[in-house]
Amino acid sequence: MNLPTFRGGIHPPESKSQTEKKEIEVISPKGELVYPMSQHLGVPCSPIVKKGDRVLVGQKIADADAFVSAPILSSVSGTVVEIGMRMTVSGAFENCVVVENDHKFEHGGALEPHRDFKSLEPPELVKIIREAGIVGMGGATFPTHVKLSPPPDKRIRWIIINGAECEPFLNCDNRLMIEHPEPVIGGLEICLRLFPEAEGIIAIENNKPEAIRRIDNELSEHSGNIRVMPHRVKYPQGAEKMLIYTVTGQEIPPGALPSEVGCLVLNVSTVAHIWNAVIDGMPVLDRIISVVGDAVASPKNILAPLGTSVRELIETAGGFTEEPVKVLSGGPMMGISMRSLDVPIVKGTSGILALTARSAQSFAESACIRCGRCIDACPMGLLPSSLDRSVRRRDYAAFEADGGMNCIECGSCTYVCPARRHLTQSCRDGKAGVMSERRKLKEKGQAA
Repeated sequence: MNLPTFRGGIHPPESKSQTEKKEIEVISPKGELVYPMSQHLGVPCSPIVKKGDRVLVGQKIADADAFVSAPILSSVSGTVVEIGMRMTVSGAFENCVVVENDHKFEHGGALEPHRDFKSLEPPELVKIIREAGIVGMGGATFPTHVKLSPPPDKRIRWIIINGAECEPFLNCDNRLMIEHPEPVIGGLEICLRLFPEAEGIIAIENNKPEAIRRIDNELSEHSGNIRVMPHRVKYPQGAEKMLIYTVTGQEIPPGALPSEVGCLVLNVSTVAHIWNAVIDGMPVLDRIISVVGDAVASPKNILAPLGTSVRELIETAGGFTEEPVKVLSGGPMMGISMRSLDVPIVKGTSGILALTARSAQSFAESACIRCGRCIDACPMGLLPSSLDRSVRRRDYAAFEADGGMNCIECGSCTYVCPARRHLTQSCRDGKAGVMSERRKLKEKGQAA
């Protein structure tokens, strides 16, 4: 079968076997719940509760007036015991609301269920999605109500649901599609209500045959312009620009948004949360997380309330068989190295990966041998070795001129480099350097 794919990319070991057959386990947190104020791209929230307040499940505890933001809601009932700085998965300290769980799980959310969503007008649906705190659950965490509000002159022709889950080890999206296909399809139907001329495409990599079958079977009971599109297995197939190209054949111009080419891309978990919010009045309170790696005693897929400690997830998975040398939030390609297990899971946490020294080898860099493998692997058509040289010279102008800001930080170049060059990190540093230079120029202009 000639399945769609894209230029470049790599084929790292899938390493899905640890949890691909493991059903989702629901846990109830034992300790306190910690809610960072920045769980999305855009303006961070501010607490709207104070120490000593009692909160209920689904109650809004933080919000912002900005359009590009999303509220945060309590996933348990209990008492606010602290508002202050706590470490998060990135290792940074952020302002957090801390709730002591009373284990009663009393609900008090403000959302109303709407079983007949077709009776709602598009602005009402967008408002519900915003109030539910829904963001991109694939890791990008862009507020979903913003994505579903493109400029009025942009005609949306495709709504693409990302079920690729190309990151090695992770199975949270796979298990969601297998065990709960109805909210995925139903959430897409709600999105199509907003864009009735669009076609709904559920893109799934071909290494998830059970998920493809389950979605196909569920679609047979639905009417509408929705279909499954199997994709060739290749990393980073789940990247937004890669999916748009493989589904529509269109390339997004540098700096442009998917709406420029008539597309919206949403993760399967995101649309499932849209269904839960609109149909059941249930905001984003939890998420599925794959707890995996050769250091984990009993790898699992866990449905955990937001704010739960990573340490509790590890304990639920049987603890460590030996001390890991690396623990990542996310997968091995794009995950964030964690400094502590005593940090909370957030909306963008898709996995916890704990690796032993046998699987997390560290190599010293050597000189570039100009083999060109990084160029062949780059799905964005960039020259990673050249970008790396520019960053090491702190020549951010050259980095930007060569398209460095278009890097999606997928890690493909670093993976294939025989010299073990830290190419992805260089591009990340280069992008930060460009943004710093832009801020300096803006400050100079304001001071003049």
